[in-house]
Amino acid sequence: MEKEIVNRVASSSLVTFDLEEIYPTQPRKLLDISPWLLEGIVLREKEFRTHLKSHDWEQFKNTYVALNCSTDAIIPGWAFMLIATYLQPFALITHVGSLVSLEAAIVEKVIAQLDVSSFKDVPVIIKGCSDKEIADNAYVQLTQKIMTVAKSVMYGEACSSVPIYKRPR
Repeated sequence: MEKEIVNRVASSSLVTFDLEEIYPTQPRKLLDISPWLLEGIVLREKEFRTHLKSHDWEQFKNTYVALNCSTDAIIPGWAFMLIATYLQPFALITHVGSLVSLEAAIVEKVIAQLDVSSFKDVPVIIKGCSDKEIADNAYVQLTQKIMTVAKSVMYGEACSSVPIYKRPR
């Protein structure tokens, strides 16, 4: 007599969370301001403002924008503040830095807004394999948020998960 095969994972209270499902897919764009500087290094306010007024800001609609200067110019803080006023109606996030640091800012915002109440007192697996490239920092921040409510946190797949955290009794 054969025993019936029981899927213990399906019948458990285990919850799988796929970070890829909440990860924003909108484009990321880098805006290098060096072409708006005299010889790429000197910011002249009048000319700078002229460039800003004539720039096509519509291209940043529904995008995440990283502002930077690819030259060694010293850029006053107000310059990025001024650019932000032009981007505000279009960009989802405006960030001063690289595309890598922009990605970290996006992750921070998404995870900060995540409601984890549904994970209260249940074991959670944070899915590890994804089709999109997701920064390691996203998994760290997600773990820190989920562990405040979950019974346990694991990483990977139900069939081969790595224990990360278990609430003390």
